[in-house]
Amino acid sequence: MSYLEVKNLKKVYSSHKGGTAVEALKNVNFSVEQGEYVAIMGESGSGKSTLLNILAALDKPTAGSVRLDGRNFAEIREAEVAVYRRDNLGFVFQEFNLLDTFTLEDNIYLPLVLAGKRYPEMNGLLEPIAKKLGIADILKKYPYEVSGGQKQRAAVARAIITSPKIILADEPTGALDSRSTDELLRLFSEINEAGQTILMVTHSVKAASSANRVLFIKDGEVFHQLYRGQDSNEQLYSKISETLTLLATGGERA
Repeated sequence: MSYLEVKNLKKVYSSHKGGTAVEALKNVNFSVEQGEYVAIMGESGSGKSTLLNILAALDKPTAGSVRLDGRNFAEIREAEVAVYRRDNLGFVFQEFNLLDTFTLEDNIYLPLVLAGKRYPEMNGLLEPIAKKLGIADILKKYPYEVSGGQKQRAAVARAIITSPKIILADEPTGALDSRSTDELLRLFSEINEAGQTILMVTHSVKAASSANRVLFIKDGEVFHQLYRGQDSNEQLYSKISETLTLLATGGERA
């Protein structure tokens, strides 16, 4: 069994007033092995956000299943969902989702505080991460005092400090300039090389070309996928661009 297994996933949103139901996901099937770095791409309205919400245990599918490390999400009781999410999933968002009234350090500690960890243990976990991410000297600053790139690095630190089974990244480079984007993608690659499983939803061809596999979603289904193989980032970038053109022009699956 794969580390993350998505089978026959379907999501239908019904109108409260009895209008036409919207099928956001039709029949999504894919798997992710432990230690993989996978990007998910597709046009707006393709079902990417719905899929990510289900993988984040923020929404439930109409049909089908999601298993992470053998655990079926359907078996997680409502009262346990928040704890399961905190202990097993790491999140990196486009808008950082940092609390302005907390220092960067306290923002990073938050999931550990909620898990009942003591300060010496939290500090021991943060020190090597902060050093690796280049934020050790700004931990006492507040989010509004640092750059977008520094905020995103703090968000990455918060995501990995719990040693999650998988990091779910939602447009992580969307609010960053070119230099900060390059820094974040380098960090993601380093974290992945150290064994962290990453699943990233993105519109950015550049961001997707840093992954080892790219899934393309179209009309609520997996349309195509690309594997890096021996390709460089530049070669994968070119293949992704060609596939997106195929998507936009209504081409058939390769």
